[in-house]
Amino acid sequence: MDSSLILRQLPQQPRPNLILRSSDHLIGDSRISQIPSSVRLRKSSKSTSLVSRTHQSITAKKKSLEGASEELNTLASQDLSHAPARRRVRSAFIDVQQHLDHVLFKMAPPGIRTEEWSEINLRGFEIFCKSWLPKAGIPIKAALCFCHGYGDTCTFFFEGVARRIAASGYGVYAMDYPNFGLSDGLHGYIPCFDGLVDDVIEQYCKIKVRPEVAGLPRFIMGQSMGGAVALKVHLRQPHEWDGVILVAPMAKIAEDVTPPAAVLKVLALMSKVIPEAKLFPQKDLAELAFRDARKRKMADYNVISYSDQMRLKTAVELLNATRDIESKLEKVSSPLLVLHGAADKVTDPLVSKFLYEKASSKDKKLKLYEEGYHSILEGEPDDRILEVLGDIVSWLDYHCTMK
Repeated sequence: MDSSLILRQLPQQPRPNLILRSSDHLIGDSRISQIPSSVRLRKSSKSTSLVSRTHQSITAKKKSLEGASEELNTLASQDLSHAPARRRVRSAFIDVQQHLDHVLFKMAPPGIRTEEWSEINLRGFEIFCKSWLPKAGIPIKAALCFCHGYGDTCTFFFEGVARRIAASGYGVYAMDYPNFGLSDGLHGYIPCFDGLVDDVIEQYCKIKVRPEVAGLPRFIMGQSMGGAVALKVHLRQPHEWDGVILVAPMAKIAEDVTPPAAVLKVLALMSKVIPEAKLFPQKDLAELAFRDARKRKMADYNVISYSDQMRLKTAVELLNATRDIESKLEKVSSPLLVLHGAADKVTDPLVSKFLYEKASSKDKKLKLYEEGYHSILEGEPDDRILEVLGDIVSWLDYHCTMK
């Protein structure tokens, strides 16, 4: 997709709360997005030309997925700005994804019970959720709620992560944030980071009282940007969680992937005029995130991830969120597990060390994985991925026993 400006968003009229509860994938609906009147009426001399560009057609980047048919590549190359298209693409790719030659899929434990559903949140967004439970007859020890990273979804690599944790006796729950994955909204857009945190709190408050996990210990786990989300959730609800797990958390964005201060100032001003514009410069994060080149190619099959240039308002919100978190690290009080690749060039492992040192938690652990890149759960050699998963399960087991 090129950097044509997109100033459209889904209407947020209230609808009946529950939309779908099924173990099958979502097909999507046919709602049509509209340009809000507040945007259509913007007529200042400085912004008229920018707003007029919103009528330009959107051209998607041509995908070339190794081993995928021409039909699938064509499908993956369509405009995925809105959820119905993302749902159709995910539906077409789901079988191919689960048969990739990746340890998370090849060694997926059998018998895991899964459920997918979608429901309307208080802001009118249709939110996609998924659960993974141990095989029938195995008691559930605790609930683990997951917060995914920027541009990501809970329906690709995390499927394999969730299955292995569920096989160890945990109820694992995940959601796609508004504007990401299979949830409603303009792809890759974060108009307010604290609003996103509100959405996560709302959804996981419902999860924690589900019959299968009501009264059990509950943990929250965040990866990358999801680490920032999980930290903010904990800071808002310091007594609601029995522990926080952070995997390569975005407590601060590494200097290597941040533009110079002068450029940031200009982009912040532009974000007030054209917040949804995909103009924020960024490096190829796949190169920086995946140490295993073969697994890096498989990451292309995460076809509903957001991989275009970052939207201006999104970039500003992420930077502001990390600054806010950095100023409150001493208020982190929950039992804490921080896991980070020592060679991560996307989120700084030194910041995880700083977080570990500053957190007021009396029960805290930091582990840095030698030579590990950013995606230590997906992009490392097989033995490293299994080591990280083992460390997560061991920590959960210990804290459930203590509880």
